[in-house]
Amino acid sequence: MKHLTPLEVISLYPRHGYTLPSLFETRTRANPGRPFILFQDRTWTYADFHDAIAGAARMLAARGVRKGDRVGIMATNSYAHVLLLFALARIRAILVPVNPEFGIAEAKYILMHAGVSAVACSLDTLQVARDASREIDPQPWFVLIDGVMNGMPNLADLIKEGGDVELPGDVSSDDTCAIIYSSGTTGFPKGVMHSQRSFVLSGELHVARACTQPEDRTLCILPMFHVNALFYSVAGTIAAGACLVIAPRFSASTFWRFATDTGATQVNIMLAVTTILARRPRSEFVPEHKLRLVFGAPFTQETMDVFRNEFGLEKVIEGYGMTEIPGAFSMPYDGPYKLASMGKPGVYADPSRTGTEARVVDDEGRDVPNDVTGELVVRTPTLMQGYYRDPEQTAASFRDGWFLSGDLVRRDKDGYFFFVARKKDIIRRRGENIAGAELDRVIGEHPGVSEVAAIAVDSELGEDDILVVVVPKAGARLTAEDVTSWCAERLAAHKIPRFVVFVDEMPHTPTHKVAKFLLKKDPTLRARAVDLQTS
Repeated sequence: MKHLTPLEVISLYPRHGYTLPSLFETRTRANPGRPFILFQDRTWTYADFHDAIAGAARMLAARGVRKGDRVGIMATNSYAHVLLLFALARIRAILVPVNPEFGIAEAKYILMHAGVSAVACSLDTLQVARDASREIDPQPWFVLIDGVMNGMPNLADLIKEGGDVELPGDVSSDDTCAIIYSSGTTGFPKGVMHSQRSFVLSGELHVARACTQPEDRTLCILPMFHVNALFYSVAGTIAAGACLVIAPRFSASTFWRFATDTGATQVNIMLAVTTILARRPRSEFVPEHKLRLVFGAPFTQETMDVFRNEFGLEKVIEGYGMTEIPGAFSMPYDGPYKLASMGKPGVYADPSRTGTEARVVDDEGRDVPNDVTGELVVRTPTLMQGYYRDPEQTAASFRDGWFLSGDLVRRDKDGYFFFVARKKDIIRRRGENIAGAELDRVIGEHPGVSEVAAIAVDSELGEDDILVVVVPKAGARLTAEDVTSWCAERLAAHKIPRFVVFVDEMPHTPTHKVAKFLLKKDPTLRARAVDLQTS
């Protein structure tokens, strides 16, 4: 069957006001009986969910939630994330998703910083959320999205009770609809505010990126406290009028069976997921799956070959975004394809709308030539509104109207961008700048390495020395000399690590990236490492 172009997909529906309510209304009017969400044993049509949104909005308003109020949700992926996002948007309030794996201290920071007035929880996160919220004044109220507890209201029951409240008629595309807290790779997480317009445009951008069709079923396995799940999977599905398949969490062992049983046709993933799936036993693979597209980054040659040749994916598309600038770049759907590239600045389904504008600049903000590394600066309609309650950091993140990404990239002659490193992940050694990400990639390709992180440590001669932290694969007999020999065959001499330390596991951010800032704070790593300069 011939695919519709992204513009043809968007044009299937009436024009809307770039608000969440107007977006969902147009899709519901066009296809009220089309499946919208598959979650566990239930299927919601667009009409079913439209009614649920209205009921939830009236319930929230009746319980005192007003314009600008923040409501948290702390649970594994659920229909409730989508329901509350749209119900809150209908009354001009804001969803604050929280990692359900957080302990009390981590949850407390976000819930208190956001100043939530209510928290939706699962039965297994309720106690942590309550303990984390004890110092909030006034105290938030709590609602369960699953399970039963005496004296604790259930979301479905509250929606049935409803409320005799008139809903506002002046919802604006400039209203903040979500505050998503960044991973906090350099310390405390920042609350990234996004408008309703940003969410809707991110969805339309994903339609263009993935050529999503109304008949598609998007499998959502990434956590819904993350921008990818909400602004790509959820927003993209609704923009196309398609169907969303929600998995409570990623399970490598059941991924292929789940995808096959639910009829999923596309999925968004990240590096850790691609690597895990590529290395899982092939007995778990189900060749009858209907997945045609996987979107994620970065891919290695190994994972690309496996997904295309063994798993039979028609399209494997890499892209780049940040919580602050969702969907900023992607590989063109029809190619040409360049492995490990971020792709090109994002374009919209509607060519009359301006997409992402991107430059590569030096420390003074001057543009650098092609193939020269510099900082990526961006202007895009999906740009965040700012950091919640942090005007200083918001101001520091812009220069002359351009968002400073903090990422070092290069652009080739064809206009493709390539990630080099975070600016704070640069190691200065022997007068040269070395990207920690490059060392991570090269050492990570060693067959005996499960995970690796290269960090800078002080050198007796000034500048930095390189320490690599390695998690060996189970059963691998790996030595520090093996690691440096591998590097010597693939890297310049000044990039070869001096220190190698083996650990059982790495600290991670909530989005599964190695928390290098925590490794840098651990003084025992250098003490435990093998010093190849003296060994």
